Amino acid sequence: MQYSDLIDIGVNLTHARFDTDRDAVIDRAIGAGVSGMVLTGVSLDESCAATALAARHPGFMAATAGVHPHHARDWSHASSQALATLLDAPATVAVGETGLDYNRDFSPRTDQRAAFEAQLRLAVDHQRPVFLHQRDAEADFLAILRDHRAALPGAVLHCFTGDVAMIEACCALDLHFGITGWISDERRGAALREGVAEIPANRLMVETDAPFLLPKPVRQPAVKRRNEPAYLPHVVDAVAALRDESPACLASWASANARRFFSLPTPASHPPPDAAPPAPDR
Repeated sequence: MQYSDLIDIGVNLTHARFDTDRDAVIDRAIGAGVSGMVLTGVSLDESCAATALAARHPGFMAATAGVHPHHARDWSHASSQALATLLDAPATVAVGETGLDYNRDFSPRTDQRAAFEAQLRLAVDHQRPVFLHQRDAEADFLAILRDHRAALPGAVLHCFTGDVAMIEACCALDLHFGITGWISDERRGAALREGVAEIPANRLMVETDAPFLLPKPVRQPAVKRRNEPAYLPHVVDAVAALRDESPACLASWASANARRFFSLPTPASHPPPDAAPPAPDR
């Protein structure tokens, strides 16, 4: 079906794979019904670039600012100061991408935990929601987040891939969930496919994580395999089918959730839905 108001809450639009045709990627996204994007900051440099790009597209783009656990070995007090400056920019709406990744361990786990906690404190100080990453680190991730959650205005676990038990643990901490094209992978995404119907509607958002996680229905040569925001409808369709919901209804609620969570403006041409999902319990 055709969409007219989709919010992609996680796009790595400053990634080098978009350097040759970024404007065309944006145009294709708009043509596919994407009316808003949140650009992901994964390092200080990328956070600066994401904020600058978002500032050139007010009302359509916003950005996060953070240091991904892969880059946690580079964290320092200066990193915190740099992110604090970025958080003063009107285009920057959240702290992140931050969290823990014990799958690849590109940074020592002690460094990951230190950088994660520092960024959570930064989010509390600036009263910004956090854009979170977690892979193979459930126990430490939940324990650290639990210590800070009450003081945070919001938290979304981006690219959620967990099972029902993880969904329940995240709901207990009042997290939102970002669902990507992982949902369409019947092999890797089996646990998520089985559990996605258990995510409360008022905590669900959608994203591409472009240029990564190309949805399975999109056919591209193996040498290309680049995801982009124009493919967000494939994520919506897959989630709606697994939840036995109307794709239009799911898209409307997911966009309303994103606007509320990130404090994004509502375009005059896209008024809020008549029956937006209730605010999550705290």
